[in-house]
Amino acid sequence: MATQTGSVANLSAVSRIFKGKTGTVHALDNISFDLKAGKTLALVGESGSGKTTAARVLLGLDQPNSGLIEVLGRNLGSLKYEELRLLRREIQVVQQDPFSQLNRRHSVERIVSSPLLAFDIGDKESRREQVIELLQAVGLEKEHLNRRPHELSGGQCQRVAIARALAVNPKIVVLDEAVSALDVSVRAQVLNLLREIQITRGLTYLFITHDLGVAHYMADEIAVMFRGRIVERGDRDDIFKKPRHHYTTGLLSSVPLASPTAEKRISEQDQSLPSPVADDSCNYRSRCAVGLGRDDCKSVPLQITQGSDTHSWLCHSPIERS
Repeated sequence: MATQTGSVANLSAVSRIFKGKTGTVHALDNISFDLKAGKTLALVGESGSGKTTAARVLLGLDQPNSGLIEVLGRNLGSLKYEELRLLRREIQVVQQDPFSQLNRRHSVERIVSSPLLAFDIGDKESRREQVIELLQAVGLEKEHLNRRPHELSGGQCQRVAIARALAVNPKIVVLDEAVSALDVSVRAQVLNLLREIQITRGLTYLFITHDLGVAHYMADEIAVMFRGRIVERGDRDDIFKKPRHHYTTGLLSSVPLASPTAEKRISEQDQSLPSPVADDSCNYRSRCAVGLGRDDCKSVPLQITQGSDTHSWLCHSPIERS
């Protein structure tokens, strides 16, 4: 199965199930999305919605129970260890905590050059030159080479992590809550840096966030996740101006349209809200004023409604828009 035209990665009908003492959790429930070359897809939703699990299966760090994952036309499920390792040159990740993702014992030079060493790229002198160029690209200087993470600010640590992700010239970068731990002013600087790097290097981003203000600033397309399902997906303007799913409107109502300097971020949904009922076909029904009064939301399997080429939703009773 070939990668779609204009797409660099696809998840098709992917499910991931975890079994524990408290029961079975559908971390991903038959989700599908693609990453378009040079664009940003934001996965948004509250904690536990499956965003990070989706990133992990895309990165090949977790194996789905079913479904197909393709990166640059290659089926991850069919790759051998060495093939998967080489593919990781093309897809890198920047994580949430700017401090914990860096080895505190290592210098900045060693941290940023580690992917070059892992893939046996260049010699010591050329790697050092490349690290200096990468640091300058993310707004740091040569003087930072010998510093350790504890000598850097949170924003500087995140810039180091970005430089490390760029070291092997990937085509895709997964940004997992990459600015959520930063102060507001620093967050704005890092977001602007990420946009600039995307343009100059032609990168594709999977941007994971619970902050719709940040998603509005960064994303070309947004996929809204709830309890392992993508309940609505569309272009940024579709989601913000014409949302069709009731969960999406709930997220939007909790935060104003924000620039990256906005102080108020979307608050995660109150964990005291009702949990999904196992027998309901819609796992949002227990929270939905409309769904509670409809039998089909309880018993009729949901099907994706394709409102347009760029906008789809998973709801028996979507919000009507003119």
